[in-house]
Amino acid sequence: MSGSPHIVAVLARDGVMPMELGLVHQIFGAARSPEGTRLYDVRTCAVTPGEIHTNADFSIHVGNGIETLAEAATVVIPASHAADETEASGNLAPALAAAIAAIKQGTTIASICTGAYVLAAAGLLDGRKATTHWNSADDFRRRFPLIELDPGVLYVDEGDILTSAGEAAGIDLCLHLIRREHGAAVANEVARRTVVPPHREGGQAQYVTRPVPEPGISSTAAARAWAVEQLHRPVSLTELADRESMSTRTFTRRFRDEVGMSPVQWLTQQRIERARHLLEQTDLPIDRIASEAGFGTAASLRQHLNAALGVSPSAYRGTFRGGIK
Repeated sequence: MSGSPHIVAVLARDGVMPMELGLVHQIFGAARSPEGTRLYDVRTCAVTPGEIHTNADFSIHVGNGIETLAEAATVVIPASHAADETEASGNLAPALAAAIAAIKQGTTIASICTGAYVLAAAGLLDGRKATTHWNSADDFRRRFPLIELDPGVLYVDEGDILTSAGEAAGIDLCLHLIRREHGAAVANEVARRTVVPPHREGGQAQYVTRPVPEPGISSTAAARAWAVEQLHRPVSLTELADRESMSTRTFTRRFRDEVGMSPVQWLTQQRIERARHLLEQTDLPIDRIASEAGFGTAASLRQHLNAALGVSPSAYRGTFRGGIK
């Protein structure tokens, strides 16, 4: 965590939403090392420096040009709603194409909302998984059939390319990047500073408009709250359904509607987050952490952590706990 701050370039275009532009500065700007050192240097840039119109009743002045993209370790592309990507031909304007080409190889590139159209039109998402705002999903699929679109999630991490859903999902994406690079403790502190959840459950499915539920129909929130307290032991679908007095079939359907994933997927996600917290914040042996997180054995924990993060428990702890094994 030493050395110069990691440069994050934010590419602002006419029609940018102030919230999307500001949240990148707010989230990355709040990240500090345990010693209080600023971890990120966020720089706004434009294809042509100068006045940039937002989709609000004010403009912003951007002094940096595309040379900033070449200096950055991470580039974030918010949506533009003046020349909405969903109405575009699918081809990048020459100046924007030149800007994307200025990004050096190995840079992490992320989009917010329909900013994914820029990455798609540049060919950066072909053969990959991606997401965008759920309301643009059908159009996106039609324009970019080579991309595996998942409109049910808040963000997709493909390693060097990340995409997120509408506006507020940009917060989730930025926190995820901080968590990925500096650990959950740093990301959680940023979330506390900005008064947002460090990790939102589920995906876009919970925000898509649906018919109003009939009066008296309960949610699965109580079962989820109970399950989080039971992660140290096996939790069955029957137990979860019983907490809400539902059949397992009804509970599973309701759970997926509310959270955007199956109960089993959600439980695994919660167990991984518990294991990450224990690896970062405690000196417990790996097998004890596996037990506390409900994975049973160190081998099972290793398998799940590697599938989710691409690292072993010892390697993860070595990164975020200074080499403690």
